[in-house]
Amino acid sequence: MNLRRRNRASTEVFSASLNDIMFFLLLFFLITSTMATPNVLKLLLPNAKSSNQGFKHPLTISVTEDLQYAVNNTPVAQEELEATLVSMIKGQPDPTALLKVDKTVQVQNLVDLLDIGNRLKIKMVLATQTSSTATAKK
Repeated sequence: MNLRRRNRASTEVFSASLNDIMFFLLLFFLITSTMATPNVLKLLLPNAKSSNQGFKHPLTISVTEDLQYAVNNTPVAQEELEATLVSMIKGQPDPTALLKVDKTVQVQNLVDLLDIGNRLKIKMVLATQTSSTATAKK
């Protein structure tokens, strides 16, 4: 005695119209995203007008926790720091300095150092530790 139904209901999803809808949604989101984001990030992108590229060697300015200054690992007195930087950047078209400042140094001392760099038109970059190496040393 076979009691199963012979007519089974078939389940089908007609997705032919979904392709058109997805295409129009994709176009809509592409057009609106390009119109909404051009002013989000203002970047100064480099120009490639000359083919001559120079290799830069940035200055390294280090400040210890007891306010001992060093330029390229050479100890310098705080009063002589600006004169030393002037002599070292002479002839460089776009001088750059890497600042390695101890985290216990007061902010005013860092601002004074940045002020010297601003007067001499030196780009200053502050070196930091990544969070994984900072937590590993504790």
